[in-house]
Amino acid sequence: MTKWLLVYSSVTGNTKQVGEAMFEILPDGSKLQPLNGAVVDFAAYDVIIVGYWLTRGGPDPKTMEFLPKLKGKKVILFATHGALPGSEHAVTSLARAAYLLGEGCSILGTFTCQGKINPALLARRVETAENDPHAPNEENRKRWMEAAKHPHEQDFALARDFIKKMQRKLDR
Repeated sequence: MTKWLLVYSSVTGNTKQVGEAMFEILPDGSKLQPLNGAVVDFAAYDVIIVGYWLTRGGPDPKTMEFLPKLKGKKVILFATHGALPGSEHAVTSLARAAYLLGEGCSILGTFTCQGKINPALLARRVETAENDPHAPNEENRKRWMEAAKHPHEQDFALARDFIKKMQRKLDR
C-alpha cells in the first residue's frame, strides 16, 4: 500500500483548506503535516504532496527551505494564489518549486487553486503606483474580488479529483 505525506504552508488558510480536502481521500496511514519545522521521516512515505502559497511568483520561504530536503521521492506540488489557475503566474510558481526539489525526485503531478489574497497585501497595494501591474485598477479589483470567493466547495472537489487521478497513476 502506498503511504502518503501531505505537507503544507499556509498563511491565510487557503492552502490548508485545499490540503485538507485532498487528505480526505488519501488512504489510511497517510499523514497531514503543516510545514512548521517539525522533523518528518520522509523514508516512511512513498509520495510527498507539498502545498504552498505564492510570494513573488514562487513558493513561500518555508516551502523553499523544505523542497531541497526531499531526495528520491515521488512528489506532487500544489499551490494557492490570487491569480487564475493556469495563469502564467501560477504555472511559473510550479516550475520554480520543481527547480528546488532535491536530487532524484520525480513530479507525479501539479495542481493550483485560486484563493483569497492576504488582506495585508491588498492594503499595501492601495498605495501602488498606477503603472505597477499590481495597481488597484478596475481589472485587478475584479480579480481580487473573484479571488476572495475561493477556495470554495468546487475547488475542493477539483482537488479531490486531482488526487484520485494521481492515485490511478500509481496503480498503473
